[in-house]
Amino acid sequence: MADSKVASAREAMEALVEISKLLNTGLDPESLAICVKLCEAGVNPEALASVVQELRREAASLQIQDVGER
Repeated sequence: MADSKVASAREAMEALVEISKLLNTGLDPESLAICVKLCEAGVNPEALASVVQELRREAASLQIQDVGER
């Protein structure tokens, strides 16, 4: 029983990773797993997507600043 749940969870995660790739989300499997766990814990998916987008914008901005300082 436990083995079948683990296998189902693994298959579901593999499917989510493939969907993520098809949608070009840029999320690696670990980040995607964290997002799934947050959604399962009740985090609003739209709010989570907004946070991820904002973090990417901030990271890009910091990279641009870092390159400009060199």
